[in-house]
Formats: sequence, structure tokens, C-alpha cells
Amino acid sequence: MSTVVIGVGASHSTLMNTHWDDAQDTSGPERFKAGLDSARDILKEAQPDAAVVVGANHFRGFFLDLMPAFTVGVGECSGLGESGTPKGPLPVDTGLARNIAWGLSERDFDIAISLRLEVDHGITHSLQYLVPELDVPIVPIVINAFTPPLPSLRRCFALGEAIRDIVQSDGDDKRIAVIASGGLSHHLPWPKWFAAMTDDEQFLVEAFLEGRHAWEQYEDRRRSIVRSAESQINEEFDEEFLRILADRDWDDLLSRSTEEIEQLAGNGGQEIRNWVVAAAAVDGKGEKLAYEPIENWITGMAVATLVPDGHPG
Repeated sequence: MSTVVIGVGASHSTLMNTHWDDAQDTSGPERFKAGLDSARDILKEAQPDAAVVVGANHFRGFFLDLMPAFTVGVGECSGLGESGTPKGPLPVDTGLARNIAWGLSERDFDIAISLRLEVDHGITHSLQYLVPELDVPIVPIVINAFTPPLPSLRRCFALGEAIRDIVQSDGDDKRIAVIASGGLSHHLPWPKWFAAMTDDEQFLVEAFLEGRHAWEQYEDRRRSIVRSAESQINEEFDEEFLRILADRDWDDLLSRSTEEIEQLAGNGGQEIRNWVVAAAAVDGKGEKLAYEPIENWITGMAVATLVPDGHPG
């Protein structure tokens, strides 16, 4: 059987690539980057044969014309390359991807698949910093974290448990890493598609609906709107989430509704779904490597490892 040998959760922000120098105090970004570097080294030492990468999409590869809850890339996968993130073909373990997709379907998950998946920094930012040589084949799994209705946290945890079960029963002998990208608390100035009021909000809904073949034409104004947003980081929520990750005390969090998570952690905080999937897939103890509330990146930036019980890595 294959084995999950390591997990990593890491926040992403393209502002890390494009606006590093805007931070009034660079000590926070530097500590976060040091945590990423440590996670990169730990991941490399685990010598994974493949990595399941769980992330969201920010209306560059998925749009309001079709938004599945869970999508598994089972064929080609390309990074869109916005803001200095990896662009072009990414290596995919298509055999493992098919096993996971088929296995999830057999376990009553309604899974979308893609043979030509396009991913943005919701997947590629983590690869850029954790697998910089892009030399580990991946299984990309995209979770809908931004378009209501969202899959519940409890359903995401069950998805991770199912992935672990599928990996352990696949008949292969691979070392599998699980990477979660996104979060923690942050708020993006994105409207609900059914309640856009201002000119900016209506523009964004248009971009999110019409951008499938022209997402780049919306990019400059999109980023300007995001850059003008007021930071809404909830450090208390973030630290509590990292404690839950370490203690595996999930029941209260998993009972939280989408609306409650948004009130506590902002709409960007919905990306904790990716960490929840990874935590369930690894079934191990979380260890915080860094947490920095970086106002200029409008995000509570965290990185942590997940080590399976009884596994030395």
C-alpha cells in the first residue's frame, strides 16, 4: 500500500511575490518565509513520490458559469502564472489521480474531474515555495472556497479521510505528501454573485462569470480593488485554528457554518477547508512553523507541518 508520509499547510498571497517591499516591517514576512523554507526542507527529506495538493481557485481557472465543490485534475495541469507564480505545464501523477477520483466516487463523493486543469496561485504558490524545482508529480484537488454554496467543513474532513483510505488501499508502494494551500483569516473585497451593488462589485461579478477565455483582461483592475481593501486579520481565530491542528480537536470547528467562518475569519478564511482536508488525509499531529499577521498582504500567514502518527517522516 502507499503511505501518507508528511503534510504541509501554507498560506498563500501573490503580494508576497509582488509587494514584499511594501511591508512596513519586513521581520514578519522574513519569519514567514523562514517557516516556508523549513517546510520545504522537511518535505524534501520525506522523499515523496507524489504530492496531493489541495487548494482553491480565485476565478482564473474556475468561473461562475460552472463551479464544482471538488475537482480532481486527472490529466494535464497548467499553472496560469499570475503575479510571478509558476506558469505552464505541471507534472501530474495521473495514475494516483485517477485512483483518488474513482475511489472518491465509490465512496459517494460527487467529484468533478478535469483532463486539462488550469490552476492559479491557489495551487501554484505553494509549489513555488515548497517544491521549487517542480520535480514531484502532483494530484491537484481544487476546493470551492469562494462561490456559495460551499462544501461544509465536515464534508471536507470526510473528503480527507477518504483520500487517506484510498491511498492506503491502492496496491502501490508510494510515499505521498499532502500540501494544503490558503488561508488563514483574510477578507477579499469580493461580492456575493447575487448581491453585487457597487461598480467594483458588478465588475468583479462580470470578471468571475465572463473570464474563462479572457481572465487576464480583468486582472489589473481586480488587483487594484484587492490592494485597496482594508486588512481584516483575526489573530485569535488563526491561533485557535493552529491549536486545533496540533491537538486534533476538530468537533467544534467542523460544526461551524459557512456564515460563521466568514464572520470570524473573512471570506478568504474559507480556505481553511484545504487545511481541513489535508489534516484528515494525514491524520497526524500539526506543528506550527510560523504565523505572522501581515497587514500589507491582508492575510494571517501561517505554515505548519502534519506528521502521521508513528511515522518518522
